[in-house]
Amino acid sequence: MVEIENKVQRYETYKDSGVEWLGEIPEHWDLTRLGTRFEQRKTKVSDKDYPALSVTKNGTIPQLASAAKSNDGDNRKLVKKGDFVINSRSDRKGSSGIAYQDGSVSLIYIVMEPLNIHPIYCNYLLKSYNFIEEFYRMGHGIVADLWTTRYDEMKAIMVGIPPLQEQTAIAQFLDDKATKIDEAITIKEQQISLLKERKQILIHKAVTQGLNPNIKLKDSGVEWIGEIPEHWEVKKIKHVTSKIGSGITPSGGGTTYLEEGIPLLRSQNIFFDKIELDGVAFISDKVHQSMSNSKVFKGDVLLNITGGSIGRCYFVNSDIPLNVNQHVCILRPNKKITTLYLNRLIASQVGQNQIWFHQQGGGREGLNFQALKNFIIPFPSLSEQKEISAYIETASRKIETAIRLKQQEIAKLKEYKSSLINSVVTGKIKVC
Repeated sequence: MVEIENKVQRYETYKDSGVEWLGEIPEHWDLTRLGTRFEQRKTKVSDKDYPALSVTKNGTIPQLASAAKSNDGDNRKLVKKGDFVINSRSDRKGSSGIAYQDGSVSLIYIVMEPLNIHPIYCNYLLKSYNFIEEFYRMGHGIVADLWTTRYDEMKAIMVGIPPLQEQTAIAQFLDDKATKIDEAITIKEQQISLLKERKQILIHKAVTQGLNPNIKLKDSGVEWIGEIPEHWEVKKIKHVTSKIGSGITPSGGGTTYLEEGIPLLRSQNIFFDKIELDGVAFISDKVHQSMSNSKVFKGDVLLNITGGSIGRCYFVNSDIPLNVNQHVCILRPNKKITTLYLNRLIASQVGQNQIWFHQQGGGREGLNFQALKNFIIPFPSLSEQKEISAYIETASRKIETAIRLKQQEIAKLKEYKSSLINSVVTGKIKVC
């Protein structure tokens, strides 16, 4: 864990800035409008002469391969090394940063040249949480997610600027602290990855070899399954299910959706650990009855079969009426297999490896029913299925608890980092 100072040093004397986001600032700091310390750069250039840059929450960086490309490459805005670039739109809140190279950006960005300001100090100041909130508060718009702040509005923001030597010391202090916090976060993220990997290994071993470490094994004859207990079988999914099929888009598409009614589950509702009903689409009972072939019942396993979430699956554990569209497949277990065991098989490497092997469909990943019906699974008795499922649930719960604790620690570190930066750049903590 990053060491957090118990003793907070403060400056000897303060003055009231009269500005809510700044509060009191050190007496010797310059209280001024942002426009006196920055000059807007509006020079138009071509991306043929100046490489395209992307402005993200992680800063101003060489343009990402995934970024939307403009058709007007000759009509861009110049960025010089050391400039601060910010996206003025509220739906890109926090997308800003100092440029570490010359380049060009879209005309929608605000480009500013710092005047007698250390660039790294500038980066911490203008990317601090409190400044970002003040920046968007100064803007204008009709609705929150389309709020825009122009430079003419931005330059009126009051800022507290310390002497240049002090800026340098603050930049060095925050670089050191931020690096240590980020390293601690990276370690915890790696620990989470290892926990997730451990969980997958645990599940794979349980569904392919059972719980008895001394059991005699045999070759399953299937590469992605490996060895299985001698008394187990391998079966195709079609032999342990009474239904494999998906729904359809209701006639009329999205125009048939209601504010309440029968939930219509889509791929965005299906996750590996839950079926998420927040933001679900609703259909009328009449439409639900007309889509009788895709009605969902308690005990069904639902599997995403298209798009980026292909392979995500979970089971239905309630009796409320549900339906699915064509992007979700219903796997209905017969009496040979339990819901929990089938769900764990599909979510394990056994199922996921076959999903990725068989996916097809041009530029959009897809899984057809014929391939799915022929998926091969290791098959123990019903009593063993129940024992294995219970073991997996208990072990998974422990690992998931450990993961949540790590995630909470990461959230606290990020909160501390944000709070520390805010406190230092507004003079609440003295670091030199």
